[in-house]
Amino acid sequence: MQTRTLLVFVQRGTPLSRRDSLMAAHEQTRDVPYRPDDMFALVAGVDRYPEFLPWCNGARIRRRDKQGENEVLVADLIVSYKVFREQFTSRVTLNPAERRIDVAYVQGPFKYLHNNWHFEALPGGGTRIHFFIDFEFRSATLEKMIGAVFSRAFAKMMQAFIDRAEALYEVDPAISPASASMATSSVASD
Repeated sequence: MQTRTLLVFVQRGTPLSRRDSLMAAHEQTRDVPYRPDDMFALVAGVDRYPEFLPWCNGARIRRRDKQGENEVLVADLIVSYKVFREQFTSRVTLNPAERRIDVAYVQGPFKYLHNNWHFEALPGGGTRIHFFIDFEFRSATLEKMIGAVFSRAFAKMMQAFIDRAEALYEVDPAISPASASMATSSVASD
């Protein structure tokens, strides 16, 4: 079982000599005992997020289009945290052949947002999940509030996906039972 979390703080603002805000990008890698296609399907199921994902109170797929082998969704998510409730729209590109999901920001409370998922088949069975997100809020208040809990929030979100996989899927038959139990019980740390 492997867990890797990289938290990168990126200065934003202009000019270079007078950077005025600090926002984080987050990258996490987790090995899990479930098949890559199952993990891809779980993360691709955006409309099911309110059932299990912390702070997600609503999800709607506005549009689905095919672009070659890929499927492109335009999706709305409603996210609530304490007194804040925000809706944002993203363009989600599902590439099942590469087991990759790319998310691009369309509209909402962010200056920008980009995230991607990649699901790598492990030689001994299971999946290595690669997750990356980088964003900045338009609101300084939201940015400060989220900045305080940033790394814990994303570790909790990743764990919610893994817990959901445990509830829905069987362990990849190619993986040993000892490895399977270790992978689902570990939580990423910074």
